[in-house]
Amino acid sequence: KLAEAFNLDDVNELPIAFNIAWYEQKAVAVLLALLSLGIRNIMLGPRLPAFVSPGVLDVLVEQFGLQPNSTVDEDMETLLPGRR
Repeated sequence: KLAEAFNLDDVNELPIAFNIAWYEQKAVAVLLALLSLGIRNIMLGPRLPAFVSPGVLDVLVEQFGLQPNSTVDEDMETLLPGRR
């Protein structure tokens, strides 16, 4: 519905960036909710959760563009290029 409201074909065309801090278990619910809505290219960190095996990570990266976050400066440039 959000993409439709802005006359876009895909919600991922919106200028919205998601960087999920993985400090507690509710982040699982947030991540799964975003993935179920078709949101791609989510950054996750500072560490990946223990249940994410290398095989699961490969699927998340390939199918959803999930990527680990890095330093604040690098993440800001990735999320908001040219705005710092």
